[in-house]
Amino acid sequence: MSTAAAERGPSVWSSAFAVLQRVGRSLMMPIAVLPAAGLLLRFGQEDLLGRTDNAFLDQVAGIFAAAGGALFDNLPLLFAIGVAIGFARKADGSTALAALVGYLVFDRVSRTVFFTAAPESEVYKKVTQNVVGPDGQAVPTLNLGVQNPTGVLGGIVIGITAALLWQRYYRFKPPSWLAFFGGRRFVPIVTAVVALLLGVLFGLLWRPVGDWLAGVGDWLSVHGTLGAGVYGVANRLLIPIGLHHFLNTIVWFTLPECQAGVDGATRNAAGDLNCYFAGQEGAGIFMTGFFPVMMFGLLGAAIAIWRAAPPHRRPAVGGIMLSAGLTAFVTGITEPIEFAFVFVAPALFVVHALLTGLSMALMAEFGARLGFTFSAGAIDMLLNAGKANTRGLGLIIGYGVLYFVIYYLLFTFMIRKFGLATPGREPEDAETPIGTSGTGTASGTGTLPDTPGTSGTGSGAGTTSAEPPPGRTGTPQDGPETGPATS
Repeated sequence: MSTAAAERGPSVWSSAFAVLQRVGRSLMMPIAVLPAAGLLLRFGQEDLLGRTDNAFLDQVAGIFAAAGGALFDNLPLLFAIGVAIGFARKADGSTALAALVGYLVFDRVSRTVFFTAAPESEVYKKVTQNVVGPDGQAVPTLNLGVQNPTGVLGGIVIGITAALLWQRYYRFKPPSWLAFFGGRRFVPIVTAVVALLLGVLFGLLWRPVGDWLAGVGDWLSVHGTLGAGVYGVANRLLIPIGLHHFLNTIVWFTLPECQAGVDGATRNAAGDLNCYFAGQEGAGIFMTGFFPVMMFGLLGAAIAIWRAAPPHRRPAVGGIMLSAGLTAFVTGITEPIEFAFVFVAPALFVVHALLTGLSMALMAEFGARLGFTFSAGAIDMLLNAGKANTRGLGLIIGYGVLYFVIYYLLFTFMIRKFGLATPGREPEDAETPIGTSGTGTASGTGTLPDTPGTSGTGSGAGTTSAEPPPGRTGTPQDGPETGPATS
């Protein structure tokens, strides 16, 4: 770098990139709630505890379903609080309180402004209900029982806002006669004011955005195969820089929208993950294709890397890679494997991304449907195998076995043919311990399929790079994620 460039400091792009990475890491905290929500909602469905001949178990199932549904229904609020805590460089209870206050103000103000929109607007329809008045006439009223049309994106905006305001004002000193309201006590106050302004701004500007998102959701419903394939490639390619979480947030929690019913109860939901757990037929299209890759394909890649190492290094490499492979198979956390070759052998990573896109597209085209809360691992597969809207489980497993073979043969060929420096194949005089090459990076973030883990799907649903989406994936400080952590 030249002296002039050094004096100018970081470029606008590098600064923006660093902020986006912070946001990506902060998303892992609210995503970590999803496994609990998914388990509670799942146990309350009719193929597990519900619809039995035992009245007591039916009541227990209803309680489980209500608990899980409460978390899914309030995801925007959870994201607001979780992102605020994760994004702030320092955080304490006042950060979470500020985010809570901010989102409550933002939610009510934006709904009120949405209610003034034209009746044909999508946002007006979402926040309006007809109530029969004393004269027997239906009167449009503001519906506070549905999720805010801005969804988790509104929660993320408020979370970042609360974090920035906390960092700016947690040491604020007002005049002595207002000293009680200084410091951290001032943060929720200023957050409420800013959230009010944001509520008005979103209320005015979100109308065309909401209409546009509805159109995109309709397009995805018609072109699911193409959309799933493109999403799969992009999800993997964004893992090294941690920005796959933004993509996961859109397809898992925002698009498309649906009206689904579980055990006779109908509810509005937004995003592929939410719609799948709400019982929508055909949902899970942006998660299913992660299962063959994360459970089977990357296990084959791990074995290929192990067998490609020189004989005297295989015991050490095998211990590392087999452990990483089994982790991906069981939990859907894929970063330990992916970061073993993403930097030292980027050609393998490109192939991995393309194969992921192919798997997503084929599973969508063949009608296979399976979702996850954390990531596309065996745990989520077993949990949701019997779900009423799961389809083609045998096809998913069979395709996974095929992917195991493809990954093993393709990785073996490329490593040996092109002399790629995967773990164990470093020069003999290299000082880097076996198994650490290419596994660490300053921007290391994981995926959730990542998932809802998986890389984050995590898919990712998302897992994490250093952080294990719904792609999954996480960062070193955040720990594993996916499913929504999908790696």
